Amino acid sequence: MKTVTIYTDGACSGNPGPGGWGAILRYNGIEKELSGGEAQTTNNRMELTGVISALSALKESCIVELYSDSKYVIDALQKGWARSWKARGWVKADKKPALNSDLWEQLLTLCDRHELHCHWVKGHAENEYNNRCDALAAGQRDRFAE
Repeated sequence: MKTVTIYTDGACSGNPGPGGWGAILRYNGIEKELSGGEAQTTNNRMELTGVISALSALKESCIVELYSDSKYVIDALQKGWARSWKARGWVKADKKPALNSDLWEQLLTLCDRHELHCHWVKGHAENEYNNRCDALAAGQRDRFAE
């Protein structure tokens, strides 16, 4: 299987408010940038949409090294929380509803197609790809804020 490195980020002005997401896919020296946004959304929805969009762009099953500064996304995947929420009918351990179940459903389906390795990176630090994703997300957010 091919190994693809993916960086993603989401941004939102207000929560909810205008938001954007950015993703960079890297394979064998080739990079592809993706981005998008919505007029009325949340930061967590944009974080999830970035990952979903990046994984959806893959045309075959891959080993994926996923980098995100979203603890929400990384912890829910790495620690199995999202699968537990789904198994409980999108209810968290504290009996409260799991938010964004529509996006989590899409993401878990995509995760089943790939061998996913999740990595948390500190946001707004010295990671050039995370910073570029942040700029892509912010650009889309600003476009929808106008």
